[in-house]
Amino acid sequence: MTDLTPKARTGLVLAAGFLVILLGGGARFAIGLTLKPVVDEFGWPRSDIGLAVGVYFVVTAVCTFWAGKLADRFSLRLLLGAGLAVSGLSIGLMSEMSAPWHALVLYGVIFAIGNGAISTAPIGVMITRAFPGRAGLANAVALSGITVGQLVMMLALTAVLASVGWRWVFIWMGIIHLVLMAVVLPAIPGHREAKADAAEAPRPGLTLREAMRTRQFAFLLILFSVCGLDDFFVATHVVAFAQDRGVDAVLAGRLLALMGLTGTIGVIGAGWWSDYVGPVWPTATMFALRAAMFGLIAVNQSLAAIAVFALVFGMTFLVTAPLTVLFVRDAFGTRHLGAISGIITMVHQIFGAIGAYGGAVVFDKTGRYDIAFVTVFAASIVALVATLSLSRAPRFAVSR
Repeated sequence: MTDLTPKARTGLVLAAGFLVILLGGGARFAIGLTLKPVVDEFGWPRSDIGLAVGVYFVVTAVCTFWAGKLADRFSLRLLLGAGLAVSGLSIGLMSEMSAPWHALVLYGVIFAIGNGAISTAPIGVMITRAFPGRAGLANAVALSGITVGQLVMMLALTAVLASVGWRWVFIWMGIIHLVLMAVVLPAIPGHREAKADAAEAPRPGLTLREAMRTRQFAFLLILFSVCGLDDFFVATHVVAFAQDRGVDAVLAGRLLALMGLTGTIGVIGAGWWSDYVGPVWPTATMFALRAAMFGLIAVNQSLAAIAVFALVFGMTFLVTAPLTVLFVRDAFGTRHLGAISGIITMVHQIFGAIGAYGGAVVFDKTGRYDIAFVTVFAASIVALVATLSLSRAPRFAVSR
């Protein structure tokens, strides 16, 4: 990319980040799309797949933290390339599973390692370096790949599921990972660019240890843990929940895809808004809407209520993803942006595991999701209070 203008180079970096996140996000949702046909074919309880999803979130959470630390120092091209390769091979092999432990190893461990390496933490570092003055909107555009992936890939994979079955969903996911690796790697900064960036601009800020001792960090952990709990309880179970209430499989899959459409609007809108008012108010608005939607679905599970719930919750889905680096940058500086945002994302993912697995356990024990909906309603209220308790004044100056 040496013969390109700086504007063109940053544009390619943004496009590469968007495509990597789009694929990683879409692949993650494939397990929710295939949950019911897989357990119906093999006669497994839903908690068997729920456990694999839960382990995935724990493993990918730890890998996200380490990916963030590595992104502070080493080649993003090598890190993201390796993540795409591991993710593609493991998700493709899911097509051959015939026992619960296959899902646990392939999806819960190996795919989680690869997906952690291409997660929001290293992508957020890459985008924030490329767009220091408009990091909110730029990160929102890149990380909207999660919701665009949910829309585009769920529509495509729902058609694959309906026509040739769940195994081909995973085969196609593997192929797409490997193709994308060849397409995007040239646009991703390598080791030389990372060294030049570090030499040009020393980064001020706190160490990870110093940041963890602050009140701001504690409140961030609360809100991101609840965000993860909400996000992946819904992402894992909303299709099965809709089918339980009488919605056919294709329509339920399309509902999940439409959540991606409203999610794209929400993520980009929150990123744009955060560049003007900071990340606190977009996050507080998100939790207020979630509390309202969980309250609605706890008392009304008609088809109309499910549709309203899915579309409005979708607008809040992963809103905090592009805001993570803004919270960290404003409160703790950019010296250890990858490591601090990585550990916050790790907490988000661990509680995502609790949401995914806990929802399956609640269903297996009660035959319904009602207790889970009440739990995430209460948790969203707690997170709203924690968000409003955050400082709104940036501690570290940001160049515009």
